[in-house]
Amino acid sequence: MHNIIESNKEQYEKTLGFFKNDILSLRTGRATPSLVESVKVTSYGVSSDLMQLAAINAPEPQTIVIKPWDKNIIKDIEKGLRDADLNLNPVIDGAIIRLNFPPLTEESRKELVKILHKKLEEARISLRGQREKIREEVISLEKSKAISEDERFQALKDLDSLTKEYNDKIKEISDNKEKEIMTI
Repeated sequence: MHNIIESNKEQYEKTLGFFKNDILSLRTGRATPSLVESVKVTSYGVSSDLMQLAAINAPEPQTIVIKPWDKNIIKDIEKGLRDADLNLNPVIDGAIIRLNFPPLTEESRKELVKILHKKLEEARISLRGQREKIREEVISLEKSKAISEDERFQALKDLDSLTKEYNDKIKEISDNKEKEIMTI
């Protein structure tokens, strides 16, 4: 019976992984390469993530330096960064691109926290949807006499505890990110 829940646990892990990855792009007080790694850049007619086209590092807390592996696509990378709606002005400096991050204001920090809370709620909704799908599967197994009523109750109890566990993990990640954003 637990194999239904165990086989679907992978979906919970995917949701958790997606949430972690999704909030990486939220800016904290420091500039990190993860803020721009997934920016889409179209070069030679193909759309790619920036991290596949250039070396990205943050030599200073407020600066990201992007060094394209192919110097011919530097303008394409600049256009991709402008189109990414990062509210930053890329500066071409020879063979590299610099992104200077202004310090976050109190207002912009609060706005980032709102975005974080929205992403948190989306992750929770995803978990609830997965829980409902598994719950329906368990109930249909009982109806088809594949499992007993006691097994159904136990499976639903285990499912609820698994969902709570992942909700708590997502909340903890969110709380840590919020502290990071609000720290000056």
